[in-house]
Amino acid sequence: MNKQLIFLSAMTIAVSVKATDGTASRFYRNRPSYTIEGSKVPRPGVPPRKFIDPQNMDLSVKPGDNFYQYANGNWIRTNPIPASKTSWGSFNELREKSLDAMKSLLEEATKTTTRGRLYQMVGDYYTSGMDSVTLEKRGFDPIKSDLARIDKVNNKALFLDELAYQRTQGNGMLFGFGVTPDRKNVSKYLPQLAQGGTTLPDRDYYLKNDARSQKIRDAYHDNLVSMFALIGEEPTQASQDADVIMRMETAIAKAQMPRVEMRDPYKTYNKLTVSAFSQKTPGISWADQLTKYGAKGQDTVLVQSPAFFHSLDSLLTATPIEDLRTYMRWNILKNAAPYLSDAFVQQNFAFTKVLTGQKEQTPRWQRVSSLIDGTLSDLLGQLYVQSYFKPEAKQRMLALVDNLEASYKDHIKNLDWMSEDTKKKALVKLLAFKRKIGYPDKWKVYEGVVISRNDFYGNVKSANKWQYNHVLGRLGKPVDRTEWGMTPPTVNAQYSPVNNDISFPAAILQFPFFDFDADDAVNYGGIGAVIGHEMTHGFDDSGRQYDADGTLRDWWSKDDATKFKERADKVRDQFFGFKVLDSIKVNGQLTLGENLADLGGLAIAYDAFKKTPQGKSKTKIDGFTPDQRFFLSWAQVWRSNQLPESTAQRIMTDPHAPDVYRVNGPLSNIDAWYQAFAIQPGDKLYKPKEQRIKVW
Repeated sequence: MNKQLIFLSAMTIAVSVKATDGTASRFYRNRPSYTIEGSKVPRPGVPPRKFIDPQNMDLSVKPGDNFYQYANGNWIRTNPIPASKTSWGSFNELREKSLDAMKSLLEEATKTTTRGRLYQMVGDYYTSGMDSVTLEKRGFDPIKSDLARIDKVNNKALFLDELAYQRTQGNGMLFGFGVTPDRKNVSKYLPQLAQGGTTLPDRDYYLKNDARSQKIRDAYHDNLVSMFALIGEEPTQASQDADVIMRMETAIAKAQMPRVEMRDPYKTYNKLTVSAFSQKTPGISWADQLTKYGAKGQDTVLVQSPAFFHSLDSLLTATPIEDLRTYMRWNILKNAAPYLSDAFVQQNFAFTKVLTGQKEQTPRWQRVSSLIDGTLSDLLGQLYVQSYFKPEAKQRMLALVDNLEASYKDHIKNLDWMSEDTKKKALVKLLAFKRKIGYPDKWKVYEGVVISRNDFYGNVKSANKWQYNHVLGRLGKPVDRTEWGMTPPTVNAQYSPVNNDISFPAAILQFPFFDFDADDAVNYGGIGAVIGHEMTHGFDDSGRQYDADGTLRDWWSKDDATKFKERADKVRDQFFGFKVLDSIKVNGQLTLGENLADLGGLAIAYDAFKKTPQGKSKTKIDGFTPDQRFFLSWAQVWRSNQLPESTAQRIMTDPHAPDVYRVNGPLSNIDAWYQAFAIQPGDKLYKPKEQRIKVW
């Protein structure tokens, strides 16, 4: 759910945007009603909550012309984007609540001196990050030793040695390295190497020549000059070094695989012996490099893009050692800048303003809270769950997942385009989904991490080094399918293809997604559709290529695969037809997996809702029928405002379509929505029944 990562796509490994808010003290406290034998009874003197509030809607808009605006128009008008944000919507509100909750926990931990290591670590980490006086005194002292090391690099061999050393310290650069399950042998971990090496959000920022891209490149060059100046470089040298970075990163960007191609799990699966991989990069001995990474004795690697590493090897050979040192200095500097004195933080933000349109810096306490959530997630997560998550929510979620699974099972059985043999295999996969609700069953303890109250950057490095060693420590061990990819305070959800599991962190189990007091229409249109969305990722254009135990293996008949692609292509083409800003179109191929998940999830959730007592009734609440409330609930989940600069960035980098199309796109294909709101020919969203797309 940063970029605003909402419903993480199948291959997401890390989460960078976390939650935040003030009134979020406890998720289920101060509830305005209670339950007697299944019936909600208002508390005396407390007005009932409107889970679907007409005051948030724009009733002057016809539902069939723009349902997103009809459902959310007044809310959008009355909820401008705060200066410290790039967007504002339902997800942002919950992130604010989650961040505010973390702040309370962290501030309490800073005052606690007798309650053990957990409180000491998160409390001291938070104290160090909030100690602006000490940070100002130190300037860029925390990275001077690393810069001095780099100054001694005078040949390519030493450059590769220093690259390996920095990686083991949690400071990777030039390309990605990790340890992941082998997609074709999911019981075994293998080292994996991935393309990387650039700073801007996507390769196209370096390669496109439109005015928007050129403006961002110019601002990036200015940022480089200013950053190098902050570590003492003279203006001429700083400008020359900025030119070096632009030249090197542009060359690296040209070698990178485009984002759309990276969605293909077969294109990014290249299993090579270490010796064969080394032959593709004559200047790099991967046996030597892996040994220095701590992965000695590995004879096989997974390579995301062999062509990228071949080009990278040629680039390193052709680049003067002075330029390689400059590149390494820049990576040390940019990785450390958020944790140094205010001059570095503000210069970072000056470029962010151009890139995203954000007007004011995110408050320090939010930045520090998010950092701790991302680096000591299981420590802060334990405190979060103890204070803000009720066991009843987990049980309710498990029941909802059961109901969605039953609905999905019916849909698969009733598909008119899939053969019986493939249906059987699809059902096996569906019933093999593992559920992760709220928080992990076991918590990491971060053994060896040292946290000091007065060394913010040192704390960041210690946590990052632990994370590197934790990932490296997977080698030779059975694959741990219980490990989470998100933290409890994260407002998001996820499907993992290699684990074949769905995850719902504690923080997403709040209104507008879920509320104990809400009627079923609201909960099924919110969290129910989220559950269905994540399930459908197991059957989207990428996820469908993994079998029930997570193995990348073709289990489809050729005819069924062709019929699936025909339907998926229609979804792709529909979203290519949507435009935002001036001439920017939605990338229907990049967003295909998420669009298929939205369409499937909403359809599955609706049918599950229709099996509930409310789903079978026609009783109105606040003037809306049960079916209307279901679809309005889906729409209000996506209500948001977003800065145009941020929108342009998301179109290039985010596998999710803009929020307006996440609402209007799938609804235009669902018959029940037409009936619920009497959508007629002539309405802008109307599609003849034979043109409505049905996949799952």
